[in-house]
Amino acid sequence: MRIAVLLYENFTALDAVGPYEVLSRIPGAEVVFTAARRGPVRTDMASLALTADASLEEVTSADVLLVPGGPGTAEQLGDQAVLEWVRAVDATSTWTTSVCSGSLILGAAGLLGGRRATSHWGCLDALTGFGAEPTGTERIVVDGKYATAAGVSAGIDLALTLTGLIAGERAAQAIQLVIEYDPRPPYSSGSVATAPAGLVEELVANNLLLK
Repeated sequence: MRIAVLLYENFTALDAVGPYEVLSRIPGAEVVFTAARRGPVRTDMASLALTADASLEEVTSADVLLVPGGPGTAEQLGDQAVLEWVRAVDATSTWTTSVCSGSLILGAAGLLGGRRATSHWGCLDALTGFGAEPTGTERIVVDGKYATAAGVSAGIDLALTLTGLIAGERAAQAIQLVIEYDPRPPYSSGSVATAPAGLVEELVANNLLLK
């Protein structure tokens, strides 16, 4: 089973690495990180890069396509080479997936029209511009072969969901135990519904950056 993870400048690291940590452990899985060109691709925090071992031209098919999000998403929405690649690989995939704002790339490629989908809370409403139905109350949304995750950390939940669908519940449970994914956050501010008063507005005003 081949899993293709798209990389591009200014993607968010955990959007790709979180799902990778899970999906790469499925028996028989082969994960390939791919970008416009081979080589290091910088994340949105600049101090970290992941290596694309294959160019887009070298990856023509995949059983699972994963598109991460991040600040670099905006530039990808107008990159016709990337969008054409996403459409081409989607034509071969069993599952086409995204994390965070990566769903906007799927939307721009014309894959989410009439489908339920989710994204990071900061750009959820933008899905309507691609004919999708934004679903902000669910961390993972599966509609047909398309599976979209909410922001960043939700990519781990997405990968475990996919593992259960692909390899069975027992395999998903085993991987969850291996990576000891048992989140117990010290704060309850992980969603707009539970965040302290004014925090959402502050982050939006600062373009989701701490000031």
